[in-house]
Amino acid sequence: MNIIIEGIRSVLSGIYIPRIGIGDLFEIAILTVLIFFFINWVQQTRAYMLLRGILVVIVFVFVCYIARFNAILWVLQQLASVGLLSLVIIFSPELRKALESIGNNRIVTGILRFDMSGERNERFSDNVINEIVSAVSDMSEEKTGALIVIEQNILLNEYVETGIRLESLVSRQLLVNIFEHNTPLHDGAVIMRGDRIVAATCYLPLSENAAISKTYGTRHRAGIGISEVSDSYTIIVSEETGRISAAYMGKLTTMTPGTLREQLHYVQNNSLKDRADRKFRIWKGRDEK
Repeated sequence: MNIIIEGIRSVLSGIYIPRIGIGDLFEIAILTVLIFFFINWVQQTRAYMLLRGILVVIVFVFVCYIARFNAILWVLQQLASVGLLSLVIIFSPELRKALESIGNNRIVTGILRFDMSGERNERFSDNVINEIVSAVSDMSEEKTGALIVIEQNILLNEYVETGIRLESLVSRQLLVNIFEHNTPLHDGAVIMRGDRIVAATCYLPLSENAAISKTYGTRHRAGIGISEVSDSYTIIVSEETGRISAAYMGKLTTMTPGTLREQLHYVQNNSLKDRADRKFRIWKGRDEK
């Protein structure tokens, strides 16, 4: 028995057990959160398929190393210097979206308040809300497709430049006429800033989220896409069903005219200074699957 005990002690004495302090626990927690968000981000973008391809390459290199395929390993070693730069180029759209998402986080916005757009504080009036709701209701009944983007903190100038500038006051008649079938301005999105329609026929980035239902077309994907890269509030009317939806922070929600009016009032009254500090209660509707 003593021999067995001494053998166990000799084995255990050779095992290094590091001392774990409070700082180490915090570091482990931070790494766990970062890995979780990285995996979640990867699954929602094209990077998921690319990473699977990279994993196959890594397995291939490991097999070559075990089998001692020196010629193949030499070729791969020469290509490794270019590999990192290639990954940055390949993943540039995803990296940009990730950085924009971090910068648009409410906590970061609350800490770093040097955004020049915060000085504008342009809010639309109650009359504009009435005009928007009336126009959306009319287009919903007639099944006229529409895409209305309401700019908030983040300026949308790069998307405004893709359309035709109007600089017109918002009105029900103008919105309905813009999205009427076979009119010159019906294709694309309308971008609002304060009480004015800045531009029409604007091109928006399409969402690449694989979790979005295949039943949604380009209009809905564009509405979700602009909400993923900005804090805009986007109203979408389906041309097929007449259903009213709203996109915010990458989420699509079904709306009724009454719910839409309520949410627009909340956006109107949610001041730019307090937006980062308050709990954004904008989604009272049912999230679409």
